[in-house]
Amino acid sequence: MPNSYSLILTGPARNDLLEIRAYTLQTHGPVAADAYDSLLRQAFKDIRDNPFRPGSKDRSEIGANIRSFHTSLSRKRASSSVKSPRHFVLYFLPKEDEIVISRVLHDARDLARHVPDHHKDNAKGYKER
Repeated sequence: MPNSYSLILTGPARNDLLEIRAYTLQTHGPVAADAYDSLLRQAFKDIRDNPFRPGSKDRSEIGANIRSFHTSLSRKRASSSVKSPRHFVLYFLPKEDEIVISRVLHDARDLARHVPDHHKDNAKGYKER
């Protein structure tokens, strides 16, 4: 396992983050939105520190090398408190030292349905489209 990983957010993942922020602002206010942002940053840090960390799951039923990590697993390490985190981070490692965040999805969603097809076949030669 490399000492450090580069972390890449895809366009769909960036859009997910914008939607999560907008929804949280609208329904829970700015303090809650900032707290959720902090939680997501911590989840990304946790994945970057160890993409195979306890609690991460192999999601090969979705696509080659895809893993998931639920944001609730980062709650205790986040700088602010979120009572009930509800999102999965879907990611894969196209190279030994690179992590690609494919999507950040609510845990009630059908994860396989929302992963872009070109991420499902990412075992080799990943390119953002």
